[in-house]
Amino acid sequence: MFSRSRPVAETPAWFTTALADKPEHSRVDVEGAEIHVRVWGERENPPLVLVHGGAAHSGWWDHIAPLLSATHRVVAPDLSGHGDSGTRDSYDLRLWAREVMAAAAAESDGHPTIVGHSLGGWVTATAASLFGDRINSIVVVDSPLRDRAPEERDLSRSSRSPKAYRSKDEIVGRFRPVPAQDGVLPYVSAHIASESVRRTLKGWVWKFDPGIFGGHLVEQTPAEQEVMEAMMNQMPCRIGYLRCENGLVPPEMADVVKDILQLRGPFIELAEAGHHPMLDQPLPLVATLRTLLELWSIT
Repeated sequence: MFSRSRPVAETPAWFTTALADKPEHSRVDVEGAEIHVRVWGERENPPLVLVHGGAAHSGWWDHIAPLLSATHRVVAPDLSGHGDSGTRDSYDLRLWAREVMAAAAAESDGHPTIVGHSLGGWVTATAASLFGDRINSIVVVDSPLRDRAPEERDLSRSSRSPKAYRSKDEIVGRFRPVPAQDGVLPYVSAHIASESVRRTLKGWVWKFDPGIFGGHLVEQTPAEQEVMEAMMNQMPCRIGYLRCENGLVPPEMADVVKDILQLRGPFIELAEAGHHPMLDQPLPLVATLRTLLELWSIT
């Protein structure tokens, strides 16, 4: 998930305040891989798990999570192969779902609400289909029904030995969201870009394993194309769906989601948002999540 470098606009106070609320950092071992976790809020609060998209990491929630932590214990894991978590020989949705549940159990008490963006929405839906009786509710954010890894088409050309850059400024200057979108807030982009790289002996590299895109995440049989519909129909927990108006879910697919949900949960459209709402519409995203969480807390 990587616009060319541009001047950073004046940073609003809410963003500065949010970043000043530093998360706790921890690690949990899940089936041989160490999973890095960011955590905000008091443990006695209801758990809320935020799951990032493909090639992203938990730092994408740094300015979102603090605005939700007054009422919830917010847990944001790096899926294996992402961020500061360990890598594996292979990856799949079920394994990532088990990582999410393990992170939630290690850092919070009670049944979590899980919010998943893009590929993270597929991970979240998979967790609900496998462990729905241990989950309070889920929110899927702009995850297409039949395209589980929209990031793969642009990033799968990366090799197992990704290009290293000579300086942090050089690699950060090449950060852009994948899939691309207009209207990214530069101060948000600058922070996430800085958190998306690490220094190695060969130079600066992106914090994701190119092996996460092995082809199995998008190459689906006709039967597999109905998996999201089937999962949404069978989930024992509550479900909400958040479509970004300028995102990856076309109106026709949105109608299918509405038909699936019917009275099972809300379908919400986030006006003017691109596929990555935390980059261009972070406060409307927070307001929407707060509203859902409050609604579900009293029903």
